[in-house]
Amino acid sequence: MISIAIIGGAGYIGGELLRLLLGHPEAEVVAVSSTRLAGRRVDGDHPNLRGRTPLTYVEPGAVPEVDVMFFTGSGLDDVEGRAELRQRAKIVFDLSSDLRLGDPELFRFHYGREHPTPELLGTATPGLPELHREQLRVAELVSVPGCMATAATLALMPLARAGLIEPAVTVDGRVGSSGSGASAGEMNLHAERSGVLRLFAPLNHRHQAEISAFTGLKVEMTATGVDAVRGVQAVARTTAKPGTTEAAIRAAYRKAYADEPFVRVVAQKRGNYRLPEPKILLGSNYCEVGFAFDPDSGQLLAVGALDNLVKGGAGNAVQSLNIRMGWAEDTGLNFTGLHPM
Repeated sequence: MISIAIIGGAGYIGGELLRLLLGHPEAEVVAVSSTRLAGRRVDGDHPNLRGRTPLTYVEPGAVPEVDVMFFTGSGLDDVEGRAELRQRAKIVFDLSSDLRLGDPELFRFHYGREHPTPELLGTATPGLPELHREQLRVAELVSVPGCMATAATLALMPLARAGLIEPAVTVDGRVGSSGSGASAGEMNLHAERSGVLRLFAPLNHRHQAEISAFTGLKVEMTATGVDAVRGVQAVARTTAKPGTTEAAIRAAYRKAYADEPFVRVVAQKRGNYRLPEPKILLGSNYCEVGFAFDPDSGQLLAVGALDNLVKGGAGNAVQSLNIRMGWAEDTGLNFTGLHPM
């Protein structure tokens, strides 16, 4: 049994980490921090956990030494405090965007500020098991990718590895309101969000740099907020190289994910769920990927879908933890999602 602390546990990602780790047979959450809510019970903000834990929030400074620490929010405005907290854990998982990019110039372009500790960029192992499993086995600092970056990367990676597509790719990411976090402000009020298809990042969404780094492709990305609470769907428009066949595309996906416990290939000709949709994945750690192909024009559409709070966040972190500790990857992650819903 390992000891775990969650720093910034009052938000949606913190709640999902708690939900998953409270049911994990090898982990014990001993501390959950929140500066704003210190002293209050954690199930006040996470009512689905009523009766599951007696924990109360503590100030970050009161977090004890632990085996593993999860950061859910950025520490760029308190670099010294974050560094001090890191010293209290043997292994750190960072679910913020602080360490996702390896280039300070890219960070400045996408986040509009200088990174205060550029020497840390490139030092974390990406928490994407399907691409970095061997590195995760020995990692001490892990940076979990963004939710839309995970969906798009898993959809594109087999095509890129097999050399089936041209390098220029356009990604259209669609995400529910929980992707903005629990304190997103006026933009996420029900009156402002309900019924919308809000193109909040028409160009250069920050996740495009992550997708490019993972796949080696030249990615341009837009992002749209949709009328859902959870869920991500990434639709990537590509062009197949001459001579590419549908059979070769399907074979590339099957080869890439034949042994992956949490990636399912879905590209069917009929039925209600012919291509990946997030609805049936909510609450689960699964990512579904699929494609549509027009051999006459060479247009190839790659699609990925997942729950942004689980496989797009907390679930990817727990899966990475399982790999790091040598446990079965699906430990604590067996929920399948619900249907109908």
